[in-house]
Amino acid sequence: MTERLRATSGVSQLDRLLGGLYIGDNVVWHDDAGSLAMVFCMNFMQASQVQGKPIVYLSFDRSPKNLLDQLGALAENPMLTVLDCFTFGKGAGTPVFLKFYEERKQKPSCRFITVEKPREPEQVIEALYTVHAGLDGDVRLVFESMTGMQEIWGGEEQILNFYTHSCPRLYELNTIAYWIMERQAHSQRLRAQINQIAQVAVDLSVRRGTTSLMILKAEKRDLDTLNKPYSYWTKDLNVTFDEDRKIRGRFDLGLRLKELRSKRGLSQTELAKLVGVTPSTISQVEGNTIYPSLPALLKMAEVLSVDVSSLFQEKGDIRNRIIFPGAEAVEVKLQGLPDGAAYAKSLTPLDFEQKAEPYLLEVQPKREIPAHFFLHKGEEMGYLLSGVLQVKLGKAVYTIRPGDVVYLTSEMPTQWKNPGPSVARLLWVKIR
Repeated sequence: MTERLRATSGVSQLDRLLGGLYIGDNVVWHDDAGSLAMVFCMNFMQASQVQGKPIVYLSFDRSPKNLLDQLGALAENPMLTVLDCFTFGKGAGTPVFLKFYEERKQKPSCRFITVEKPREPEQVIEALYTVHAGLDGDVRLVFESMTGMQEIWGGEEQILNFYTHSCPRLYELNTIAYWIMERQAHSQRLRAQINQIAQVAVDLSVRRGTTSLMILKAEKRDLDTLNKPYSYWTKDLNVTFDEDRKIRGRFDLGLRLKELRSKRGLSQTELAKLVGVTPSTISQVEGNTIYPSLPALLKMAEVLSVDVSSLFQEKGDIRNRIIFPGAEAVEVKLQGLPDGAAYAKSLTPLDFEQKAEPYLLEVQPKREIPAHFFLHKGEEMGYLLSGVLQVKLGKAVYTIRPGDVVYLTSEMPTQWKNPGPSVARLLWVKIR
């Protein structure tokens, strides 16, 4: 079975809730307000730009000028192609919209392609795949929006036919595609059919002034976050999730257990097996619907290599320590990587709150890792202790030798490889 390559959404907390994106994912955003999905699309585009990935943006609802204003600095990306389905669609080819192409003095770095007959789905399909054929690597797409498509194509059947044919094809072409739907504008039947085909479906809603995100579907991921609402708020391109809510009258044991389990890289099923309980038990403890037995609680602390008291407080009593013996290093599981290719140890306890998280990584000889070690939105650095490593950033491949330092700001490596005959040992630090 081919290993699916992992990517980032550009929103670190969404990556944690979703387990990251995978090449081939079609991600459907059910937008309750019609304006909530755009910030996630722009973060996705920004992360793709940093990684040097080509992006295709299909615009049905915004005029070229309006889209440029919305994208801001993202429009200066030379690897961005905008398929303008608005000018001859809702814009009806009127002079006021055609003037954009005639009068603009400073052209943005991105490329604009006008679809002359966007009311014919076949013309849109032809334009899309013609553009795609001229791009290299795994392409990222944003469809804004399926609701706009429906309005000019005249019905849900046209939308469903377009999506039914495009979704599997885009999967095979190794793309990641964002599809935006205004939830209230479509029937429940259509939304269900779309979700059935999609790899990922996310619901965005507003309730009493609070925005909320819920993951409805995420194929081939062992998640405990499905169908649970997560409150968030946005400012500019920053998306912040509210995960620090406390249960009235006592500390949130479930949230703390989930945090430590995630740091260890374990799913609920894996933790349940190690503790000797059912996955449902772990799910209910993390959901604060039941309280674990004392033996189970002690076993959880043992498996997570923390003191029991750490399950009941945000910061353990170890925060003032300055020495951490090597024997206290904790093995962590690297999610989404090929089995046996790389191993990791956290060099400080999981319940130690610090601004820098050090790890010892070991990449096995002659093994290739088709993704980065961690999903981390922040700075990272590494020091190669022994062996040889190669890292791929965009189209460039760099060789790292003992004594070399790797420093990442917002870049996300797409491949690590140990071409040598011995284990490559790497000291790696995630910086918050």
